[in-house]
Amino acid sequence: MSRTALVTGGTRGIGKAISIRFRDQGYKVAANYGGNDDAARAFTEETGIMAVKFDVADYDAVGEGLAAITADLGPIDVVVNNAGVTRDAPFHRMTLEQWQQVIDIDLTSAFNVTRQVWDSMRERGFGRIVNISSINGQKGQFGQANYSAAKAGLIGFTKALAQEGAKKGITVNVVAPGYIDTEMVRAVPENVLEGIIATIPVGRLGKAEEIASMCTYLAGEEAGFITGATMTVNGAQYIAG
Repeated sequence: MSRTALVTGGTRGIGKAISIRFRDQGYKVAANYGGNDDAARAFTEETGIMAVKFDVADYDAVGEGLAAITADLGPIDVVVNNAGVTRDAPFHRMTLEQWQQVIDIDLTSAFNVTRQVWDSMRERGFGRIVNISSINGQKGQFGQANYSAAKAGLIGFTKALAQEGAKKGITVNVVAPGYIDTEMVRAVPENVLEGIIATIPVGRLGKAEEIASMCTYLAGEEAGFITGATMTVNGAQYIAG
């Protein structure tokens, strides 16, 4: 039976790699995006994967998007809550808008999406939720009080939901990437990037495909006993105790 997967923020960067990996594993895939129509169009032309535009920070818009996906692909079995933004600033300069945007898109979106597939997963006795956190949600990062708070919040959200979903066949896990070789990271000044890589014991940036493979593993039948876990994929840059 072919299952249906939704990847939020799924047309670029890590999300794109996750969407492609699920497609290659035989899933029916919908990739959500928020605003870049040209990138979404190019993504669908390249991959053949359905791209669905809706604002993950808007509960009602999420409901409409999920209804469209379900009508086309069937009930959603797997959700990867990957959508996220950064609005970096030292805390003494951070505005309420910068704080709220990150909390809404990086954390509240996980509620907006997961809450609206949860009942269906419970009824069908199967579900996989994978929340994409970050190394900076585990250890904190200067200039990212908003982002670190949101990504740490996803870990607590996961631990609670894992306990609620367990008896209904729903697993909920976190993948916490370190620094991954994406367009966003490559835009960092070269001297800064070299300094980051120097702190990674394996001596390189991660690959988006390495995050994607962890997501598809956690979504599989063989991972049914793994729930409430935080899977760190960071080249030993940070090892949580």
